[in-house]
Amino acid sequence: MLTAIIVAAGDSRRMGFDKLFAAIAGKPVIAHTIRAFERASSVDEIIVVARENRHEEIKAIVRDENFVKVQSIIPGGRQRQDSVRAGLDHLDSFARYVAVHDAARPLITPEQIERVFERCANHSAAALAEPINDTLKRADADLIVTDSVDRHQLYAMQTPQIFERHLIEEAYRAVFSENISVTDEVSAVERLGRKVVLVLNDDFNFKVTYPRDLPLAEFILKQRMDFVAN
Repeated sequence: MLTAIIVAAGDSRRMGFDKLFAAIAGKPVIAHTIRAFERASSVDEIIVVARENRHEEIKAIVRDENFVKVQSIIPGGRQRQDSVRAGLDHLDSFARYVAVHDAARPLITPEQIERVFERCANHSAAALAEPINDTLKRADADLIVTDSVDRHQLYAMQTPQIFERHLIEEAYRAVFSENISVTDEVSAVERLGRKVVLVLNDDFNFKVTYPRDLPLAEFILKQRMDFVAN
């Protein structure tokens, strides 16, 4: 049984408004995200972790879109890792695998989810990632370039990141017992010395972060819709 935890409790400071409820291709960002997991055959249930003042809106989206896999909408925490832990605390006793996904990545597809789950089933931990193609530089506090960073074997981490339940739970127990911060679940699992397999992504799956990302995400979604229609 695979449970997806969709993390939607951020404050969208860089956006200036709640990006998850901005409309793209006729629906809120978060609706596109949930739909991908709703349509992924490997996903059995969905837990949405969100700020309490948005719960009623999410319930309305779930009802209007007839999302039957959404079992819980629960409050998030101050940091992302607090929200993920809240999701882990609400897992069904039968859950064997856990996927964690950023709600602000509405371009995720069911096919991408299935690919990551297949690798997780064989290796206990897998995550979607994209090779770094840009030239990377390191700079000082005054933004003066100090040196170059070799991009060979460097990857930008994406979500979903999928794990055997016992592994991600153990990783998060260690994170909180040692009072450290992690920016994603792979970082938490890495600290246990466990291996995580990367699933290379050749499709769009960027995180909506700035206002400029919304029209681009809408264009991509509409292109996909037109392709399916034709």
